[in-house]
Amino acid sequence: MLPQVIIIGRPNVGKSTLFNRLIGKKLALVDDQPGVTRDRRFGDAELLGLKFQIVDTAGWEDEEAETLPGRMRKQTEASLESADVALFVVDARAGLTPLDEEIGQWLRASPVPVILLVNKAEGRAGEGGVLEAYSLGLGDPIPFSAEHGIGMSDLFESLLPYLDPLQPEEPEFEEEMDDESRLLQPLKLAIVGRPNAGKSTLINRILGEDRLLTGPEAGITRDSITVNWEWTDPATGNVREVHLIDTAGMRKRANVVEKLERMAVADAKLAIDFAEVVVLLLDATRGLEHQDLTIASKVLEEGRALIIAINKWDVAEGASGLFNGIRAALDEGLAQVRGVPLLAVSARTGKGLDELVAAGFAIREAWSKRVPTAALNRWFDDALSANPPPAPGGKRIKLRYITQAKTRPPGFVVFGTRLDLLPESYKRYLINGMRKNLGFESVPIRMNLRSAKNPFAKD
Repeated sequence: MLPQVIIIGRPNVGKSTLFNRLIGKKLALVDDQPGVTRDRRFGDAELLGLKFQIVDTAGWEDEEAETLPGRMRKQTEASLESADVALFVVDARAGLTPLDEEIGQWLRASPVPVILLVNKAEGRAGEGGVLEAYSLGLGDPIPFSAEHGIGMSDLFESLLPYLDPLQPEEPEFEEEMDDESRLLQPLKLAIVGRPNAGKSTLINRILGEDRLLTGPEAGITRDSITVNWEWTDPATGNVREVHLIDTAGMRKRANVVEKLERMAVADAKLAIDFAEVVVLLLDATRGLEHQDLTIASKVLEEGRALIIAINKWDVAEGASGLFNGIRAALDEGLAQVRGVPLLAVSARTGKGLDELVAAGFAIREAWSKRVPTAALNRWFDDALSANPPPAPGGKRIKLRYITQAKTRPPGFVVFGTRLDLLPESYKRYLINGMRKNLGFESVPIRMNLRSAKNPFAKD
């Protein structure tokens, strides 16, 4: 486990910019508008060889506990408990505020070591803020610029005494993983859907704690948040690792007009790319809508394994008819992958959550499956015998053999002649046969056609 460093400060002092600087990529959403970050975000950072986990937190605001800013502050307070070091960020150009002093007083009472960063300190405009920061009583402040990378060496020197003894041992070498080894790795499971479908509530229920910010307000989640978790399979008792990924709600593109929401939706799409299995969460009180099919199609186009889960099942009306209606609509609307797993769950009661995670592991196995070439071509020959390819215009299409080029998602290459004349319907026939006979049910399959290059090959 890497030592953990948490970033704390009031809104708009540059915490997320610092987070992005330390992990080396723009992972957290950044905007001039205060309060962009709402949930804790974790990232692996390395500073001059010093490795640690960095935690971005919501801006600290002095509001009532039941309000959205108050619930955000509670998340930040909870995150300090597991930290090895806290980075307290203040704004050099704005100077100290009463809220900075309140945060400083809270941090002084904590046993966690605190490093004071005075951000936006580049140029003469920030000199006064650096001098003023001494009054917080947290030691020598570090003049810093998260945007320009100024002060990184000073930050390294301040972190070194705390983090150097906690550095993990490096393996002598790393072997490249084969398909079987990947199945032993943590399952990357993303939860997507429209706003207010209950994605964050579902993850909190799975974890058994209020890890993610929830509430009646639509669009609370902005950043895609990854939470590492261990799941005990009730059928076998085996403990399996899961990386749960919460995402922002995805509305119709025409309804997304604010810059922050556009950024959040783009971040959710990146989370789909990162995931292995994607759970599309529906709201049982609203049924299946066109936007749900749009999201599902996007997941399949990206080659990810897909599960559909109907949330709020405990308050669903006409449950049997609702389930069958959604099943029929999915089979019609997602013709490219029929039979996508459909489960009924409840984030409030916990119904179906173990079945949901188990389905994620099962569909990942199909998504990662590789069929031996000999077995694949035996099936291929049988499929051609049962239904030979057509001969459009009297020109015979010759399909010679097939090979599996990749997994995750499974991809195949068919070799033959005159393949430009092969109709899409016959290609679908082959793909459907693979699903039925080779264990690729309900996962996206890629098939490419490649003509033989041998000039002496007979037609």
